Amino acid sequence: MPRVKFGVMLNHQYAPGEDIGPRIDEGVEQTELLRDLGYDLLFSHHHYLANLQTPQPVPILSHLVPYSGEMRLGIGIYIATLEHPVQLAETFATLDQISKGRVILGVGAGYREDEFKTFGIPLKTRLSRLYETLEITRRFWNGERVTFHGKHFDIEDQAISMLPAQRPRPQIWIGANSPKTIRSAAANADGWVSSPHNKFKWLNGNLEDFKQAQRELGIETEGREYPAIRELYIADTDERARAEVEPYLSQEYEAFTTYDDVYGTYYEQYWEKSFLVGSPETVAERLEILAEGGWNTVIFRASWPHMPHEMTMRTIQRFADEVMPRFAKVAA
Repeated sequence: MPRVKFGVMLNHQYAPGEDIGPRIDEGVEQTELLRDLGYDLLFSHHHYLANLQTPQPVPILSHLVPYSGEMRLGIGIYIATLEHPVQLAETFATLDQISKGRVILGVGAGYREDEFKTFGIPLKTRLSRLYETLEITRRFWNGERVTFHGKHFDIEDQAISMLPAQRPRPQIWIGANSPKTIRSAAANADGWVSSPHNKFKWLNGNLEDFKQAQRELGIETEGREYPAIRELYIADTDERARAEVEPYLSQEYEAFTTYDDVYGTYYEQYWEKSFLVGSPETVAERLEILAEGGWNTVIFRASWPHMPHEMTMRTIQRFADEVMPRFAKVAA
C-alpha cells in the first residue's frame, strides 16, 4: 500500500454577524499546527452569496502562505464557471508565484442557481463552460499565445502577463459526482476530487472507472495523485465521537433529514459508509478501505459552523499522532 498524503480543508463558513477576525486567526493557528505535524496539503472552499459568512479562498490562502511551510495549497472546489478564463489563469498564476509553486487548482462546474442567475450565466451551460475554461487556462499557463473561438469565449492571439511558478503548470482537479462527469474529468483535468459524502464502495468503483478513462486517453495512471475529501472527527470511542460532533456536522447534511425517510436513511448510512468519525482505530480501518481502492491523497474537513476551535485542533493532533503513522510508509 503506497503512502497516503493528508491535508485539511479549513472551516469556510461563519454565522452572520460573527466577528471574522478571530476566526481568521484560528485559521492561522490550524495552519501552523498542520505544518508542524507534517500534513501535506492545506485547502479552502469557494462559494458566493452564501447564507453564512464565507470568506473568499484566494485572499485567505494568500494570507496563510507565510504560515504554511511546504504544504501545497488548494481549493476544493472553486466555481470556475463564474469567471472568465483570463481572470482565472492570472489570479491563480499570481497565487502560485506568491506560494513559490505550491498551488493546486480544484475546480467545479457549480450548481447553485442563485450564483448563476446573479452572475448572468445560464446554469445549463455550466459543464461546457467549465471545459472551455480549463482548456484556455491550461494553454495560457503553458505559455501559449491563445486564439480560441468557442461556444462561450472568444480570444484572439492573447497571452497572460505572468506565468505560474510551477512548470509546465499547476495541477487541475475537477470535482464530479456522477459516472458521466467523472469520466469526463479524465479528459479535462489531472485528477478527480470526490465529495465527502460519497460512500467508500462507490468511491472505489468510480475511481477504477476514472483510471480506465485515463488509460483510454493514453494517460499513465502509475504515480498519479487521486484525492478524496472526507469528514473527520476523532474521540476515544465511536459513540463519543458521534455525540460530540453531530451537532456541528449535521448542519452540513440537514437537507437529508428534512425530506422523506429515504434521505434520512442516506444520512444515517454516511456515518458508517462515508464519514471518518470515530475512534482512531475506526478511522484507520475506514481509511484503509480508501487506500486499498487507490486513493492516495485524503483531504479532511475537520470543522463546521459553530464548532469550537479546540475540537478541530484536538482532532488534527490526534490524527497525526495515532492514525497518520500507519499510512506513512510504503507497504512491503
